[in-house]
Amino acid sequence: MTLFATIAATMVAKIGFTEGGIAIQTVAAKMMSVCAIANGGGVPAGSVVSVLQSIGTGAGLSALSPLAVAVVVVTTVVVVVGVSYLIYEHYKK
Repeated sequence: MTLFATIAATMVAKIGFTEGGIAIQTVAAKMMSVCAIANGGGVPAGSVVSVLQSIGTGAGLSALSPLAVAVVVVTTVVVVVGVSYLIYEHYKK
């Protein structure tokens, strides 16, 4: 596994996309919930949630180029920061 792939796998695991599935009470669980509600009860293939879950299980890393992994890492950081801000704003009131 390349350095970029290792970093991506570590990052997505930290937010809840693990080898065993999406961990409860994590950012990943909230993302999955929002995605499923927005799509009528299911998480579509190819969505950010499904791609991040594939990376979390290790299945999606071998086929990704370093550029694709970098894009996933940046996207993950943006999502985590965005969700963190929304949670902060919600509880600030």
